[in-house]
Amino acid sequence: MAELFHVHPDNPQSRLLAEAVRILRGGGVMAYPTDSSYALGCMIGDKGGMERIRAIRGVDQKHHFTLVCRDLSEIAKYAKVDNRQYRLLKAATPGPFTFILEATKEVPRRLQHPKRSTIGLRVPDNAVVVALLAELGEPILSMTLALPGDESPLGDPNDIRDRLEHRVDMIIDAGPCSLEPTTVLDMTGEAPELLRRGRGDPKLLGFDD
Repeated sequence: MAELFHVHPDNPQSRLLAEAVRILRGGGVMAYPTDSSYALGCMIGDKGGMERIRAIRGVDQKHHFTLVCRDLSEIAKYAKVDNRQYRLLKAATPGPFTFILEATKEVPRRLQHPKRSTIGLRVPDNAVVVALLAELGEPILSMTLALPGDESPLGDPNDIRDRLEHRVDMIIDAGPCSLEPTTVLDMTGEAPELLRRGRGDPKLLGFDD
C-alpha cells in the first residue's frame, strides 16, 4: 500500500520530502503534483520503476518519458540545445511546457524515443516539485498521470489513492491539481511544432490561437 504524504502546497515540509527521496532512491514509484496535473515519477536509473510507470499508463516504448529538471542548465546536460532553442525555452520556463529535444549521451538509451533519440524535458513552476528536485539533486523521470480509458489526467489525490494505492509506493498529496496536462512542443525541427495544446500558453512561444 502506498505511503501518503500530506505536504503544504506552498511551503512543503522538508522532512516529508527527505522521506520521499529516500523511497525514490530505494526504487519507489510516486504520484506527485505539478503545475499541470499529477504525474508519475521515479529515478532516472530505475529501469523497474520506468516499466511500472509504463504499465500503469498502458503505453509502449514509443511514448516519451519526461525529465523534470530544476532549471535550464540541467536541461542542457540532458538535451542538445542551440541558441534559438535556448531563447524559446527561457521564455517559457518555469511553466507547464514539455519540450521534445535531441538527447545527449547523458540520457540512457532506454529513456529515449527508440527511433528518434529524443527525450521530453521540462522545468515546472510548482513549489512542491521545486523543493523535491532540490532534495533529490537530479531530474525526476516522469509521465503524466493519465490512466487508460480516462479522458483527462488525474488531479485529485483522493482519486489517485483509490485507484493506485497498490500500484505506487507513495502519493505526495498537496491538494487538487489542474486536470490539464502540459503543452508539448517538438523542438527538433527548424521551427517548433505544437504536438499537444495543454495548460501552457503557446503564445509564449510565438504560436497563434
